[in-house]
Amino acid sequence: MNARHGDLWCPRRAPAVLMRHDRTRGKDVLLMPERVVVLEGSARSIIELCDGTRTVTRIADELRERFPAAPVDTEVSTFIERLHREGWIR
Repeated sequence: MNARHGDLWCPRRAPAVLMRHDRTRGKDVLLMPERVVVLEGSARSIIELCDGTRTVTRIADELRERFPAAPVDTEVSTFIERLHREGWIR
């Protein structure tokens, strides 16, 4: 994990990105101008922790405590990097 995505960067949702529960779909979604992204699995848990106060390392630590059997070490930083590439978090 590089420095940007470890102990220094505190990711947060981009201002135009809202997270809501879509009752019609029965799923959590990210709402953006002209786009809706349906969240699967633990995506909501990860995105909720991207609040600008926690580093990626701290997010992974909290998720590891909540979900001890989950592959946190291999998936969280990859997912956060994807969110960043898409412009959904900063």
